[in-house]
Amino acid sequence: MAPTETHQAPPHVLVVDDDPAIRDLLTDYLSSNDMRVTAVASGAEMSEAFDREAIDIVILDMRLPGEDGLQLARALRERATVPIVMLTGRAEEADRVMGLELGADDYVTKPFSNRELLARLRAVLRRYQVKVELDPQDDKRRAFRFAGWELNLRTRRLTAPDGRLVDLSNHEFSLLVAFCSAPQHVLSRDQLLTMTRMHSAEVYDRTVDVQVLRLRRKLGSDGLQPSLIVTERGAGYRFDTQVDTLY
Repeated sequence: MAPTETHQAPPHVLVVDDDPAIRDLLTDYLSSNDMRVTAVASGAEMSEAFDREAIDIVILDMRLPGEDGLQLARALRERATVPIVMLTGRAEEADRVMGLELGADDYVTKPFSNRELLARLRAVLRRYQVKVELDPQDDKRRAFRFAGWELNLRTRRLTAPDGRLVDLSNHEFSLLVAFCSAPQHVLSRDQLLTMTRMHSAEVYDRTVDVQVLRLRRKLGSDGLQPSLIVTERGAGYRFDTQVDTLY
């Protein structure tokens, strides 16, 4: 069976800069170049954005008023492996060197070229994807993306391709995590019971079938569209789509 058609989600960029003109400029430009943008003005708002969203890359101004940009970079690196691109002034060589030593992936000096910044963001994202593929860190997974959907593991939120938030029960969430962890692999009912820990509720195979039916409905399967969750008769179920993992 051919895999279900997938729609690659655009990378989610978090811009942290106190200048509203720069936030607006980057939001407009990056959005017009197939990137999703969230723009905030402070370290506190940056932390809140990380609690809500799955971020792919951060553009961080190292000179936020009243805040230590280097300390923010250090705190960000401690909580996530997300790549960081610093915005600095031309005379701030010490900050650039320290930022790179703290784990920032690149820097751009102000005033900057939009095209150069975009090229640097794309280059960092490519390098980071290769790094993740060579050195996976399952214990630090932040989100899964598949067929236009996004499952945030920290907030337990499922976002539909049209931006709607879809409520999931605990069992539905655990089941979707299990499928996203092993896409294109046939998982037996026993494996799914173990992976989702549904044994504690009702210990019988039909429990999985009921939860799969409910999850299919949440994922928009109405009998007309092909389901992302394919039944393999006599064997179990297979998640029939590409899954991207965010760390």
